[in-house]
Amino acid sequence: MSALYYYLFFLIYPYIAMWWKSFPKAGRKSWEALIPGYNYAIASKIAGQPAWWAFLMVIPGIHIVMWMVFNVSYIRKHGFFSLTDTLQGIFFPFLIMAKIANDETVQPTFTTDWEKQTDIERRKNGDHLVLFLTLPIIGHAVALTLGLLQKKKKGRKTIIKEWGDSILFALVAASGIRTYIFEPFQIPTGSMEKTLLVGDFLVVNKMTYGSKVPVTPLSFPLVHNTIPWVDIKSYTTLEKLEYTRLPGWSEVKNYDVVVFNYPSGDTAVYDPRMPNGLMGHDYHGIVNSEARRLFETSIDKSKIPDRNLELQKRRAQLSEKYEASKLDSVMAIEQQKLEKNIQKIVNNLYQDFIDDFEYWKDKARHEIAVNKRTYSNAEERVISHYGVVYRPVDKRENYIKRCIGIPGDSIRIEDAHVYVNGEAAPIFEHQNLQYIVSNISLPSPQVMKSKYGLELNRDYYSSNGGAMNLTETELATLKSKYPSAQFKLYNRLIADVSKQSPGEKVGNLQYYPKSFDHSNTESNFSTFWVPKKGETIELNPYTVTWYKRIITAYELHSFEEKDGQYFIDGELATHYTFEMDYYWMMGDNRYNSADSRVWGFVPEDHIVGKASMVWYSKHPAGGVRWERLFTGIE
Repeated sequence: MSALYYYLFFLIYPYIAMWWKSFPKAGRKSWEALIPGYNYAIASKIAGQPAWWAFLMVIPGIHIVMWMVFNVSYIRKHGFFSLTDTLQGIFFPFLIMAKIANDETVQPTFTTDWEKQTDIERRKNGDHLVLFLTLPIIGHAVALTLGLLQKKKKGRKTIIKEWGDSILFALVAASGIRTYIFEPFQIPTGSMEKTLLVGDFLVVNKMTYGSKVPVTPLSFPLVHNTIPWVDIKSYTTLEKLEYTRLPGWSEVKNYDVVVFNYPSGDTAVYDPRMPNGLMGHDYHGIVNSEARRLFETSIDKSKIPDRNLELQKRRAQLSEKYEASKLDSVMAIEQQKLEKNIQKIVNNLYQDFIDDFEYWKDKARHEIAVNKRTYSNAEERVISHYGVVYRPVDKRENYIKRCIGIPGDSIRIEDAHVYVNGEAAPIFEHQNLQYIVSNISLPSPQVMKSKYGLELNRDYYSSNGGAMNLTETELATLKSKYPSAQFKLYNRLIADVSKQSPGEKVGNLQYYPKSFDHSNTESNFSTFWVPKKGETIELNPYTVTWYKRIITAYELHSFEEKDGQYFIDGELATHYTFEMDYYWMMGDNRYNSADSRVWGFVPEDHIVGKASMVWYSKHPAGGVRWERLFTGIE
């Protein structure tokens, strides 16, 4: 439901509540109840609350709570304190408001005397309810514990009332700050190492680019999309807002470190065993992988000759025909023939997969969403989960990457180096590249960490070299220390698609645009353009491949291809004009980052804020990284 209906309700509510009848009982004029906004300020004053609280009714995410606060305060001023009265005041105040307006015996004269036990008793259950709804269970645990530690003073509010009020408005204030000003954010993965480390706690400045008004303002406070411990959604889509961003003091710039809602998180595999209930980084990638797995498990293995068995049979047959001295050379030819035959059979099978790709994707979606199963690469087995969930934009997981491309930029990646508009992008101080290292013997992990700051399984994987993730400084240090060692940048080139086998083409689904006909890799990416709001492109097979997800998933148009023609929202289309700006994000840990190279562009309505400071850092193995506390982010 659109938020417009909620605000229209707030505007007409004073008339439904007949405040023009009840205001005069408090010495106010009837006409004051008829002026939108002003009437809430007067109602607040009548209830004994500050008039400026009426302003909070305007703020999405806080407005509903403040409406409830107004109602409960107003009816209590008129003598309605019981548990039933409080429930009505919070959820359905109309009956009590009608009684207040029409019953002359009901007057706004009630003020709790905290020295009278009868006054305390009549509101006790209602106060308990408010505290419970504000912070279930935990609020009572805090209040009752503190109540035991302090002596009740004469004439003072009960501990339940005090903490109910304090926690409620602390949550209102904290929710407002978290939604519109600053939000804490923890680095969960190593995709930004070593610029940012796993265990870093950041402050995200939402005002830099302009604060986003929440799309789903009706949400449990101070949590993102799932309430901890109970594994249920923290929000409802009963009220939904259109994308709106308040003015900021800067645009997103090239190379800013940006927090954003995960673009591929519109649909997520939900498994509470995994962090934040997510399994994997990319639902759409999971569908592709699951489609391939289901296809491969369906293959009749008897159609593919067993290489070793066939060679044994052929050798036995030929051994009667050729002498031992000639047999090996003959078998070498036979082996080549056999391998070509096997490869031909396999290619034909994978070509069937390519031709029927949508069929296998549908089977994969059914397996994931209905059967609630999928293959886990980490566990190397099929596991069960809780199916899939759709998440609105503001409730998709928060990700953090470096903005490489802004709207209108042209980008390519060549030999692991990024070029923006033809110019080489800077290599940042803590940016990692991966090197294949040989002819080296490293000291113990303890020495590597203390002497070079390199950690086993994070920066390197073997004492004999192999793969090492190094910054430029670390690379120079190791080269000087081990002059005979060989450091070769890991570089997987773009393959010529026209020469790829069907099996190799299936591997192209790993990187954006997830097309059989685009062979991008983590270290090489063909030139592409970052979409800009208002710019128009011609629709053709190339542009459709790169930008179809933008048209359908982010700008919410239907798209269909028939007989080489394109239809958008049912209308024939030859061109498309972008409705939002887009960005290209990459992690500084370039070979260990699921970023735009995997899932594509980040729409402007997904931008959350700019990462500004590390305020705390805890090493995953234990201990505090004191040197990182209150450090800025470059």
